[in-house]
Amino acid sequence: MSMIHNLRAATSLRKDRKHAPATGAYDTTRDPATPSAVVDCAVYRDGTRVSYDRSLTPHEAMRQVRRSGGFVWIGLHEPTEAEFAGIAGEFGLHPLAVEDAVQAHQRPKLERYDDSLFTVFKTIHYVEHAQLDANSEVVETGEVMCFTGKDFVITVRHGGQGSLRALRHRLQDDPELLAKGPSAVLHAIADHVVDGYIAVADAVQDDIDEVETEVFSPGRGGSPRGTDPSRIYQLKREVLEFKRAVSPLLRPMQLLSERPMRLVDPDIQKYFRDVADHLARVQEQVLGFDELLNSILQANLAQASVAQNEDMRKITSWAAIIAVPTMVCGVYGMNFDHMPELRWKYGYPMVMTVIVTMCFGIHRTLKRNGWL
Repeated sequence: MSMIHNLRAATSLRKDRKHAPATGAYDTTRDPATPSAVVDCAVYRDGTRVSYDRSLTPHEAMRQVRRSGGFVWIGLHEPTEAEFAGIAGEFGLHPLAVEDAVQAHQRPKLERYDDSLFTVFKTIHYVEHAQLDANSEVVETGEVMCFTGKDFVITVRHGGQGSLRALRHRLQDDPELLAKGPSAVLHAIADHVVDGYIAVADAVQDDIDEVETEVFSPGRGGSPRGTDPSRIYQLKREVLEFKRAVSPLLRPMQLLSERPMRLVDPDIQKYFRDVADHLARVQEQVLGFDELLNSILQANLAQASVAQNEDMRKITSWAAIIAVPTMVCGVYGMNFDHMPELRWKYGYPMVMTVIVTMCFGIHRTLKRNGWL
């Protein structure tokens, strides 16, 4: 709560601090040996980056924008409260949005404040694995938060994946698009994240196909052999994580594509429709994955039950066969003095013949009925 209080105070004093020196505004609580949370800070004017000065601070960049126009794009990676407090005060960011950006682990969403949009994206990265097992990590998630204003874009990234460096370079190679302002950057980030979803969905599909093949491939005796249920359950959990990233983002993308917003260029808004369409397709895939894995898991459990029943039938069949000699030998093993056939010359061959005949008959009958 103290952080929110400090941010509100900083926001209210924003106008008085416009021309304040940068010293102390971006102090960090990190160890001096640890790199700053600011990954890149640049000013763009007419679609072109006007400065490649790596020492440019957010305060100095904003001064250039107010003096000569354009917009500033600041990229941060896992900032601390102290690192983000100065930036939040400089750009008048809403305290609740700032708190979400620092703490992370947020649900994908779009929030509108007076002078800015706050968008949360979940990034998904497919984890390569030699073989899927019960402990395999299939997808790895991260987060990208984006503050979009009239003359600024602030991206906050959490997690080891989802770097925006290549995206920034690609946008810088397209000045015509970048000239549309901060909304062009927001669209590029959304498109980049959704393209990542598509690639991960294709990779997950391959894993599901592999598990499905194993479940229904014939084993010994021609019956499906099945697979370890824990593998299917682990894959289902990873798909659920994927679903949590994709499904909540669909509504924000629809809002950006359908509802006019003064912070979104009308020409850029058309491109959000394409992003929303791709996202809807991925969502359908992920929902299909969930249903398919449910069916595969149920089929695998059913096959396990069938296999157990077959094993029990075989055990029962052999028990029935063994019961014949056990019964006959038990009868002739009784210690009575007066028993027929005990002194008979052909008693032993007759008993053995009866035992073999009966066992053969039972075995043939059970095998004809599919029990053996």
